[in-house]
Amino acid sequence: MAFVRAAALCAMLAVAGPKAFADDPFYRGKRLTLLINFASGGPTDIEGRLFAKHLARHVDGQPNIVIQNMEGAGGIVGAKYLGEVAPRDGSIAGYFTGTAFMYALDPERFRVDFKTYEFVATQAGTTVHFVRTDVAPGMKEPTDIAKAQGLILGGLSVDTPKDLRLRLAMDMLGVPFKYVTGYRSSPSARLAFQRGEINFFSESPPSYRGVVDPTLVKTGQAMPVFYDAGFDGKDFFIPDPVKDLLLMNFHELYRKIKGTMPSGEYWEIYKAIISADGIIQRMIVMPPAAPQPAIEALRAAIARVNVDKVYAEEAEKTFGFVPQWAAGPDTPKVAQTALSVPTQVRSFLTDYMKNLPK
Repeated sequence: MAFVRAAALCAMLAVAGPKAFADDPFYRGKRLTLLINFASGGPTDIEGRLFAKHLARHVDGQPNIVIQNMEGAGGIVGAKYLGEVAPRDGSIAGYFTGTAFMYALDPERFRVDFKTYEFVATQAGTTVHFVRTDVAPGMKEPTDIAKAQGLILGGLSVDTPKDLRLRLAMDMLGVPFKYVTGYRSSPSARLAFQRGEINFFSESPPSYRGVVDPTLVKTGQAMPVFYDAGFDGKDFFIPDPVKDLLLMNFHELYRKIKGTMPSGEYWEIYKAIISADGIIQRMIVMPPAAPQPAIEALRAAIARVNVDKVYAEEAEKTFGFVPQWAAGPDTPKVAQTALSVPTQVRSFLTDYMKNLPK
C-alpha cells in the first residue's frame, strides 16, 4: 500500500511538471524582452505579439514580457544585435524569421557566429505569393501569371529567402518581370502593392490570412498565385498554415502551365532553399552563453503554449491557424542542420543576387 501511495505521489508530481519544483524560478521578479527582427504590423510581428501575450502566462516566475521591434536588412539587423550587443543574462530572446538561411548564405556578415547562439525553439513555415488582379491582360486564375505583362516583383532584400524563391519561380516559368526590393518591412511593401508601385508580393501565413486575404483578396484587388511547399530533402509536404487554403504550390502551378514537373538547376536551387528555410522559418533564440536555466524555462513555457486552448482559439481567430513550436533538447541539433547550404548552392545564389533583372 505504501508503494502504491508513493507511486501515486510521483505521478501527481510528474503531471504538475516543473512548477511543482520551481521554488525559485529563474524569471521571478525579472523582465523578458522579445526582440522581433521585423517591423510592427508584419507577419512575424503579428504572430510574435500574440505568442508573447500567452507565453507570459506560462513562464515560471511570471516575468513581464515586452516587445521590441528591430527591422532592417531582411531581419539581419535585429539578429546581429542579439549576438553583438544584447545582454547575455537571459533577459532577452529573439523571435526571428528567415535568419537561418540568410546566415547559411553568407556567414561572414555575422561578427558573432550565428551558430553559437542558443536555439530555444523552431517552427516550420511557408510563404504565399500573390498578384494584383489588374496586371495585364487580367489575372483571374493562378495560371494567368504565365501571360502577365508588366509584372513588378516586390521584396525586402536581394538575399531574403522569399525574394530568391519568387525570382526563381518567375524565371522557371519564363515570365518577364522587373524587380524592386529594399522595402524595410512587409507593411511598407504591402502599401507599395496597394499603390501599384509593385504588383506581386509574398507574405507568410499570419499576415496573408490576417491582412492580405480579408483586405486585398476578398475585395478583388489581389489573387493568390502559389505557395512554397515544404520539402524535407526527399518529399514535398503541405505546411500546416496553408492546409485549408486550397492553393497550389509552385510545382503544381508549373505542371499546370507547362505540362510537366520543373527540373534543372533553378529547380534544384529552389528546393535547396525551401528545404533549409521552410523547416526552420521561424525561431526563438537567445544570445550565446545565455544561462541554461533561462533556456530551459522558455522551452518548458513554449511546450505549454503549444497545448494552450486559449492561445489556440485566439490564434485561429487572428490568422486562421495555430503555430506549433519544436522546443526540445534536440532543437539545437535540428537548427544547426539548417545553418549551412551546399557550396554549389551558395555559389549559384551569390551570382544570382548580383545579376538582377533590369
